[in-house]
Amino acid sequence: MARYAILVYEAESGYANAGPEVFEQVTCAHGRFTEQVGELGGKILDGAALEPTSAGASVRGDVVTDGPFAETKEALGGFYLIEARDLDHAIEIAKECPALFGGVEVRPLMEFPGD
Repeated sequence: MARYAILVYEAESGYANAGPEVFEQVTCAHGRFTEQVGELGGKILDGAALEPTSAGASVRGDVVTDGPFAETKEALGGFYLIEARDLDHAIEIAKECPALFGGVEVRPLMEFPGD
């Protein structure tokens, strides 16, 4: 099986203005998603939610700036690292990934000798 990253992009403002019920809804949706991956014949290898872009920094050469480098409507909010048979299978799994305020991107991981 090949490895794929499911990158979750969402508008951070959606969560900034959301109440506790939205966080509970999203948490439950991601719990269901982790169960569905196995049901669909895939496997989650890792994953994490990211703090907002304002908590990070961008580095371009020797220049460091607070927060995101570019203004974007959606920011990378988290990821899942999965195993799937092929890209079509990874897309099938990614369609189930919750992204209430945006969408997801599926990217294959590069394989190097010795991996």
